Amino acid sequence: MRIGIDIMGGDFAPEATVLGAILAHKEMSSEDRIVLIGDQEQIFEILNREKVDPEIFDIVHASQIIDMNDHPAKAYKKKQDSSITIGFKLLYKGEIDGFASAGNTGAMMVGAMYTARVVPGVIRPVITASIPKPDGTFSILLDVGLNPDTKPDVLYQYAILGSIYAENVYHIKNPKVGLINIGSEEEKGNLVTKSAHELMKGTTDFNFVGNVEANELFTNDKVDVMVCDGFVGNVILKEAEAFYTLIKKRKIQDDFFEKFNFENYGGTPVLGVNKNIVIGHGISNDKAIKNMILHTKEVVHANLSEKVKEVFK
Repeated sequence: MRIGIDIMGGDFAPEATVLGAILAHKEMSSEDRIVLIGDQEQIFEILNREKVDPEIFDIVHASQIIDMNDHPAKAYKKKQDSSITIGFKLLYKGEIDGFASAGNTGAMMVGAMYTARVVPGVIRPVITASIPKPDGTFSILLDVGLNPDTKPDVLYQYAILGSIYAENVYHIKNPKVGLINIGSEEEKGNLVTKSAHELMKGTTDFNFVGNVEANELFTNDKVDVMVCDGFVGNVILKEAEAFYTLIKKRKIQDDFFEKFNFENYGGTPVLGVNKNIVIGHGISNDKAIKNMILHTKEVVHANLSEKVKEVFK
């Protein structure tokens, strides 16, 4: 297995990305290979400083960087020697099995749409977040920001994509799917959620359990996959991050709340495209980068993109 990592992506790159790759290498088998894509001189400088043999990695030089402030589509087109663009070229050619970056999210999505391409039958790709439960397990929240406005048939497909992800990566059998709404009754909600509920009710494509209210997000047995548009999902995710920050500032020690630390997960796959692509948080440190790489390995090992293609044939 070969995992490509954008070394120049993220607020603390290339320092955090190289150090994260070193940490990830220690937890991967000899059959796995991490491919570092970025400025070769800076990569070697950090590896030499850390007394790490460069031979444990494959290093692909990239002379350009797509910055966080760059226009995603224009930068992806013009900066053909950027670490993100090269990463997608390697992915397209099959020279790497998965590609991960904490860089420009827009550019990563441009690469996903125009290089990996959307799986036939999928209306819109989606990104997810892992939401911890008190019993130590997790539920999947999607969408968390990619598509702020969605139609009912898109939400229906999110339920399918989230179920595939939950079942194959998190090993949840027959995951329970809930539609995030302002009430548990099926007639509650706006036009989109009411129409989505009508589509989902009685389906055999996934295990639909009905509407889920916001105060049920962190319960143990209610739901495994939570479906909503990207506007609602992003608000939920940011609010959870805000509470985690508040708890840390107040010096409250609690194992459950520590699970809200994004560093523990590193990144999220883009569901609905033909290749295994993982996007990390822009403020990722070395621990988050390590976990982003390891999660990319899990996604590749689960053959997630192929599972999606099989379902949407």
